[in-house]
Amino acid sequence: MEYINLGNSGLRVPKYILGTIPFSGTNGFEVTGDVQKEQAKKQVDMCLEAGINMFDTANLYSKGDAEKVLGHAIEGRRDQVLLTSKTGFQLGDDPNAAGASRINIEHSIDKTLKRLGTDYLDLYFVHLWDGVTPVEETVAAMTDLVKSGKIRYWGVSNYSGWSLARTFTIAEQSGYIPPICQQIYYTPEAREAEYELLPAGGELGIGSMIWSPLGEGLLTGKISREKRAPENTRQGGGWPEPWVMNEERLYNVIDALQEVADHHGATVPQIALAWVRERPNVGPVVIAARNEDQLRENIQSFEIELSADEQATIESVARPEPIYPLWHRAMNAIDKGSPSEITYLQGYKKSMDL
Repeated sequence: MEYINLGNSGLRVPKYILGTIPFSGTNGFEVTGDVQKEQAKKQVDMCLEAGINMFDTANLYSKGDAEKVLGHAIEGRRDQVLLTSKTGFQLGDDPNAAGASRINIEHSIDKTLKRLGTDYLDLYFVHLWDGVTPVEETVAAMTDLVKSGKIRYWGVSNYSGWSLARTFTIAEQSGYIPPICQQIYYTPEAREAEYELLPAGGELGIGSMIWSPLGEGLLTGKISREKRAPENTRQGGGWPEPWVMNEERLYNVIDALQEVADHHGATVPQIALAWVRERPNVGPVVIAARNEDQLRENIQSFEIELSADEQATIESVARPEPIYPLWHRAMNAIDKGSPSEITYLQGYKKSMDL
């Protein structure tokens, strides 16, 4: 397994991270999976054997039960693993049990640590942008958690480009500890992160950790023009995410992934993971699995290397539209593109046949 520095920090993390949304499968998360304690322990064993020592969870997942399952799975080997969790979504009726306020952050971290059976996290995320809490309050609370030893680093998730930059800038200029990572949604079909989030991460020194690179079940190989998702999956069980811009575009991406997969004797999800992993500005990629076979398949994708032509085949079918000001920059100032954005600008220029 390859290890990289997470953003502009000294934290070395594996290129693949195990996500735990399938753990427990309770409290509204039944369709995401039902990985229980002993199964979770086996998944952790498999990951450690493959060099994957980082595990991602959230207090949202099964409303805390996923954290409990993960805590059991790592019991007795906390010093061998890196742990992340998140807070921000509304849990319960308490109006203060949500968002990026100090009161929610401080209450959430203590509950998360107890469920995981540890006294610190390696990385703690604000799970969503909170536009009604002052950014200064959020960065001060996270800085205090770092200084107290409850977390080592912090990050944000599902922010926009401007809210990411504002958070980082306020933290840096005010003498607080800035975030080192953003966790964002990015797949071969859903590439909106290329507009601002991925370049912003590169410019600011914030690592871009990718959640659900298989599109929350869309790119598992179980869905195509001819096949609908099985009922015992997220996409077949009424899970509302993700939003799909264009269904035909999705099928075109699946066709391209299948074409490349056939050439490698691989599967659609393996090719999707291999493609996302090598995209510009992409840091660690969060993989998840309902069972050991799926996890083994996902881990094996790390050995797949796509040729430039194969990467281009996948890239071209779902290239984001060159919205303003990107079409203007690609048309008139592509020579001024920074290293973090030049690949995307070149793609927009191709889209405009320039």
